Amino acid sequence: MPKTVADVMTADPITVSPDTPLTDVIRTIAERHISGLPVIDAAGKLVGVISETDLMWRETGATPPPYIMLLDSVIYLENPGHYERELHKSLGQTVKDVMSANPITVTPDKPLREAAQLLHEHKVHRLPVLNANGQVVGILTRGDIIRAMAAEQG
Repeated sequence: MPKTVADVMTADPITVSPDTPLTDVIRTIAERHISGLPVIDAAGKLVGVISETDLMWRETGATPPPYIMLLDSVIYLENPGHYERELHKSLGQTVKDVMSANPITVTPDKPLREAAQLLHEHKVHRLPVLNANGQVVGILTRGDIIRAMAAEQG
């Protein structure tokens, strides 16, 4: 019988709220040796994910978009709105300032093969696992899938 997400996910993962200070998230990620956390609201519903990538903005800062000057006019070569989002993330103080909203999710009964395809296709490192009520019941990471593959090989 094919494995499902429930067979290999980490149940009851550590979660944070949108108002959690980034210093707490950084400490948790470092101490627990994890790369990201689901973000849930007061009702336990998933509102986003915060990852090491999201936190890197604090250290790297925002890079202004390239532009050219033409007759006293500035012509941006990239969308200036992207820079504004980067700047907001680099100055953020709480999870809601830097988290990635609308993450890709799975249910516990999804076949592991399909979940692995989602991870690969969307180039994400983790999938929050939601129950029928939209509450986080687990998290599936690339590492979980690799460990399951290793266990099958004996």
